Amino acid sequence: MSNKLLSNCCGASKWVSAMAKKYPYKSFEEMKKVSDKVWKTCKEEDYLEAFTHHPKIGDLKSLKNKFKSTKKWAGNEQSGVNEALPNTLKALAKANKDYEEKFGFIFIVCATGKSAQEMLDILNSRIGNTYKKEIKIAAAEQAKITDIRLKKLFEEAKNKKMSQITTHVLDTSKGKPAKDLEITLFAQNGNRWKKLASGLTNKDGRIADLLKEGKTVEPGVYKMVFDTAGYFKNKKTFYPEVSIVFETFDKSHYHVPLLLNPFGYSTYRGS
Repeated sequence: MSNKLLSNCCGASKWVSAMAKKYPYKSFEEMKKVSDKVWKTCKEEDYLEAFTHHPKIGDLKSLKNKFKSTKKWAGNEQSGVNEALPNTLKALAKANKDYEEKFGFIFIVCATGKSAQEMLDILNSRIGNTYKKEIKIAAAEQAKITDIRLKKLFEEAKNKKMSQITTHVLDTSKGKPAKDLEITLFAQNGNRWKKLASGLTNKDGRIADLLKEGKTVEPGVYKMVFDTAGYFKNKKTFYPEVSIVFETFDKSHYHVPLLLNPFGYSTYRGS
């Protein structure tokens, strides 16, 4: 799961980095548990960074332009604004402005299921708070938004098709998956190799999305290059790079595992 997708759920860099390190997640419940734990360790600067990734409530123009990556989710969350009366939208815009001028950040509320009038009422009830109290409330609302978006992200990821070409790297010197090993996939094109994709293995030693969803390659000769020198870093290794050349015969799934240690490796066609 990319940092970009995670940042669509919560824009705080600290949160995104911590969530990415724990990927993959077996269930949404596990993902939510980690998210809640990480968010509790975040500070005021993290909250403020996360808030900048949201459009103002009712600001449909910025939703379409500045926040295109979260347009679908944020639009659904703010769907109550679509049926709002002009006077309500005008009052919401003014209250948003007053709120931002007082606190220095935009009004954050979990808008899912709320009408424009309800959000306006909530905003008016909170604008009298002190900064210290309000930023805590806003951070709690951000956590609610994050949970809703994480659930959507998890469901979307679960429904995605597996990459046609996959790998799994096991570090036999440790008896553990090889994490953060860079892998590059090439296709043979005459006497040359054409780069198709690259990525880093996750904590399970896998790259689930080496090829983009729905992309298939033609039958032919391919090469998967493993940056073993970068993986072992300052550790001596006899093979600074491992290149596995293989041939595909159709558009079915091809799994190319690697059993690796500093002085040897083996591979086979997996399933």
